[in-house]
Order: sequence, then C-alpha cells, then structure tokens
Amino acid sequence: MIKFLPSPLSKAWSLSKAWSMVGLALASLFLTVACAGQNANQPAPLVSGTNNWVGYTGHHIAVGKGFFKEQKVNVQDVFFTSESDQQTAFLAKKLDIAWFTSGTAVQVAAKDPSAKIVYLIDYSNGGDGIIGRGIKSPQDAKGKTIAREDILFEKVLLRAYLNKGGLTENDVSIKSMPAADAATAFAGKQVDIAVSYEPYLRKAAQQGGGEVIFSTENTNLIADVVMVHGNILQERKADLQAYFKAVDQAVKLAVAADPEAMKITGEKLGISGDEVKEQLKLLKLFDVEGNKTVGFNPANPQNIKGNLELNAKAAYDFKMIPSPLQADQLYDDSIVKSL
Repeated sequence: MIKFLPSPLSKAWSLSKAWSMVGLALASLFLTVACAGQNANQPAPLVSGTNNWVGYTGHHIAVGKGFFKEQKVNVQDVFFTSESDQQTAFLAKKLDIAWFTSGTAVQVAAKDPSAKIVYLIDYSNGGDGIIGRGIKSPQDAKGKTIAREDILFEKVLLRAYLNKGGLTENDVSIKSMPAADAATAFAGKQVDIAVSYEPYLRKAAQQGGGEVIFSTENTNLIADVVMVHGNILQERKADLQAYFKAVDQAVKLAVAADPEAMKITGEKLGISGDEVKEQLKLLKLFDVEGNKTVGFNPANPQNIKGNLELNAKAAYDFKMIPSPLQADQLYDDSIVKSL
C-alpha cells in the first residue's frame, strides 16, 4: 500500500508495504523503551512492533505522549524499517504485538494459527490505485501490458479491478516491478497500465498521458491491522485493554491533525509534521469506536472480514499460503468489544 514520502526514510516507509523493495535489513531495528522504571514486581512489558508506515501514527503518538504510561501498561516499542523483518520477529515470538498490513497478517496466520487480528488500524483511501491510458472500462484492459509489484496487496487491488470486467491476470501481460518503477514505466509509455501509489501515482498518470482508472478511495481493499499472539490474547486481557485505550487516545489526536501529534510521528519517520498531515489525508484511521461500528461490525459492508476474505483467497490463489484460510478464523474482536 501506500508510500508517499519524499525523504529517504519516507521511501523506506513505502517499502514497508512493498517489502520486496527493501533488501535492507539485518540491523534494521531500533529499540526504545516506552516505559522506564521496570522492577521485579512489574509484569513483563508488551513488546509492540511497528514499521515506517504513516498509518501507525497511533502507536507513535501513544508512546510520545506517554499514553501507555497513563494507562499503566508497560510497553516496549520496537521499530522496524522493513515489514519482512518485523514479520520474522513476530513469528519468532520476539514481539507480542505487531502492526501489519492485513495481507501480511494472513500470511502470518498461515504459519501461526494462534495469532489473531484484534484491531483495524486503517484503510487506504485513495493513496493506492491503477493508472491507464486509453482505458475506459475494465474490459479494455484485456491484452494490455500491466506493471505491478509481485506483492499481495497490489495483486488484490489489480484483481478487484480486473474482476469488474470479467478478467483475470491470465487475460493481460504482467510486468513485475516495484511500484515506483511501475509508475516510471507508465510515464515513459512502456506499459499500458500500472499499479502504484502516491507520491508516484497521479504524477505518472499525467506524465504518461493517462488517468487514474481505479483507486482505493472509499474501499476496504487495503488495510492495516494489529495482530497479537494467542497466549497474549488469553493471558493479558487487562493489559491489552489498557494498550488499546491508549491507542484510542492517540488516534483521536491523529484524526484531529494535532500539531504536536503530527510532529511526534514525523520525528519517528524522519519527515515533517506537515508531511505526516498530508499523507494521513489518503487514509481512513479507526479509533475504538470505528472498530466497533465498522471494523468488526458484520452489518457494515466495509468491515475487516471482507478485506480478509479477499486477501486470504488471493494469497492461496497466488500460492503465497499452502492451504485456504477462513476469514472469520483470522480475527478476535473480544478486546475491542470489551472497551
């Protein structure tokens, strides 16, 4: 998903969604302790991992503003520059909590079925999309050359578009390349269609004589979620409740574009507070109430289950997981509904 940043680190942030772009890594994590003053009588901290995706602002603000301390939950904050490294750490039980794309969460669940999605962080809301030249309907894509990266969320986005025309990737010619390169290829008229994201998407459309023909605006196609291990969910309910109360406070500040909150997130990601504010405009962030009314509300057509069904099916079809997964086995809404 998205990735709209001009600074070097912001580009790394975009890679968090496009982790195949990130060849970096072994020494890519930075450890900070959000809650000081542990002693022998304190429970072990909840080890919580994020990466350089701007949508994870809720975590950064909660750390920076001391909201976890206020809620009396001991949180150890671990920051990654690569989602693939973060995934590895979570599966190795070095993290109790991880902020992931939903596609990554599906792949993690295939390896550790006890891990559950417990919170919806955000939906991409226009920052990801597909650009085309002379494409007036999805059917027009048949036989065209399409550039897209070989990662799950871009496959899901392209599949959603092609399905509208009764097409699959077998009806087009795919060129796999990173999203930034896909945009460049479109701008240079080397491909007919490209899947990309901001800050590349609309600029490439203009340079290549095309337009945005499909985007994530007002959809639940690309999501970010919080995942926890099964034993944490069972044994540390009170800590998780306190954790998400703190996150809820932080998300409210992010939605309000509070200047100090924007600055805290910007310092974490290596960009300015104004850049954070602009990038968040292409996301829909969810607080606890949003999780109840949208994320985990079966009656809402934009609930997370729909997103997980798409990602689980795509992950299996594209041979990224060994066997089919049921969406309703991937999440647990008990913590959100207890708040």
